[in-house]
Amino acid sequence: MRVLLASPRGFCAGVNMAIECLEECIRIFGTNIYVYHEIVHNKYVVDRFSSQGVKFVNEVDEVPEGAVLLYSAHGVSPVVRQAARARKLRTVDATCPLVTKVHLEAIKYAEEGYNILLIGHEGHDEVIGTMGEAPESITLVESPEDVDRLEFAPGAKLAYLTQTTLSVEEASAVITRLEQRFPQIEHPPKEDICYATTNRQFAVRSLIPDCDVLLVLGSQNSSNSRRLMEIGQSLGKSAHLIDGRHELRPEWFDGAERVLVTAGASAPQVVVEECLDYLRETFGADVVEEVTREEHVNFPLPRELRQMARVQLQ
Repeated sequence: MRVLLASPRGFCAGVNMAIECLEECIRIFGTNIYVYHEIVHNKYVVDRFSSQGVKFVNEVDEVPEGAVLLYSAHGVSPVVRQAARARKLRTVDATCPLVTKVHLEAIKYAEEGYNILLIGHEGHDEVIGTMGEAPESITLVESPEDVDRLEFAPGAKLAYLTQTTLSVEEASAVITRLEQRFPQIEHPPKEDICYATTNRQFAVRSLIPDCDVLLVLGSQNSSNSRRLMEIGQSLGKSAHLIDGRHELRPEWFDGAERVLVTAGASAPQVVVEECLDYLRETFGADVVEEVTREEHVNFPLPRELRQMARVQLQ
């Protein structure tokens, strides 16, 4: 068996920053801290922090007054921030800067009187946070069929934004339909789908044609990880989204000569290495890393966290 290890894969700059935020909070405050929703959508990462005593909550009122609350990488709505202020919580914002960019675009377009079409998946944390910035101005669209059901007057002020973790092809199909129906529709100068999502999808599309099986390391609730699996399935390949080695099944590899392994933007390298060890031990796999694009993006820790660290040192 020959294993192609896709690169880039795994943690993106936003996930790295969010995890570093939580680790720094633990260093400063200890483990009696709270995180609004999962810090990133990955079971391994969340379980690791939970085992240290970090508490993940779905509602702000689950957090004791005056406690430390970290906002996850996916961002939160103004309603959540207001609730945190009302409970006098010490907050740290670990929102990915690329998600914050979409929030700011939503605010800008809403203030200018636009009806905003947000391309994304209903119920995703990022979509909930973005829509919360201007709920009266934003309509969620998930498919070209959703676009066909929109009712806006000719010449209406329209703009579209996208969830950062969508499939490039999925978003393009919706955008094409929007521009066909509403030629006047506007959009930000730079696309919203993040560089890491695009790069991981490009790697899979580039490498999968010569492979029999695709393994994607990532959790089921990770949007960008699911998109990677779906790319493999759309090209007729056997594709599996798994959290780690314990979910592997030997029958997946019957007759497989070439296996492509990648990881979603919130999946740590350790789970990748464990799966590679399984393939080496079970099938004598030869692993070759295939680099399709280079990444050199880093995000600094939030200003409020850097200030907290300085205060602690004084």
